[in-house]
Amino acid sequence: MYEIARRHLGKVVAGAAMAVTGTAVAVAISLPGSAGANDSAGPGGSTGAVGAAGVPGATAGGGSAGATGQGETGDRAEGSAPPPATVAPPAAEGEKGVGSDPLTDDELARAEALALAPPAATAQQDVTGGRGPQRLGTRLADPVPGDDSRRAEVRLYDYGRDELVTKTVNLDTGKVESSGAQRGVQPSAHPDELREALELILAGPLGKGVKEDYEDATGKELTSTEQLWFNGDVYRTYRESKVPAALARCGEHRCVRLVTKVLNGAWIDTRNLVVDLSARTVTRVG
Repeated sequence: MYEIARRHLGKVVAGAAMAVTGTAVAVAISLPGSAGANDSAGPGGSTGAVGAAGVPGATAGGGSAGATGQGETGDRAEGSAPPPATVAPPAAEGEKGVGSDPLTDDELARAEALALAPPAATAQQDVTGGRGPQRLGTRLADPVPGDDSRRAEVRLYDYGRDELVTKTVNLDTGKVESSGAQRGVQPSAHPDELREALELILAGPLGKGVKEDYEDATGKELTSTEQLWFNGDVYRTYRESKVPAALARCGEHRCVRLVTKVLNGAWIDTRNLVVDLSARTVTRVG
């Protein structure tokens, strides 16, 4: 009995199957219950944690049920359900924050609109080659001593010149107070950039293995990035022992590497594919 209870306290991982086709590797891991049911498409999505309910005999708090079958509340009638939980609504968000409060949705929208005002912004290019710079992120700027104005720092990337553009906007006056451009500076990738990288992989010859692995894992054809969960970040050459010649300009160019998986299913290893978003090329490494 002790051995049975002890095993129930830990996580149970059942089985691992590997399928290798083309250039990619699909790894299927079977978890108890409905593991992976909370996967969401696109970057930033994550597999939901396997709760205690996924382990036979375990309670929601992570412990094992008692021998009587009553769980943690011994005086509850067997088979009765606990009362439904009450979720408090989030506090109403104002149009403007105060002091060091995070930027509100209205402030974020205002900051980006000010930073993207023509004519300068319309002369730049985003990750797809479209007009206007690629948005990377916006955060609350450091305060100016003696000035209570709220300011935001907007980060953009101009793929036309391979430059990181940083603008500081005053949300009270509506003015862009400073603007600067840097080359060779590569902050973390935006979800839109990761999706474009996946589009380039699937559209090229090196995406054939990814498609084959997807079909092998699901029995279906892979036709859209919406069928995959994916994440990733900037490929940094200084972390690599050997960099292919085709990727020598990464750092000056904006390059990314992805991890992907079937929605609610097997991993598909795309870590050996690096996408140069500036040159719009895909290179195999390793």
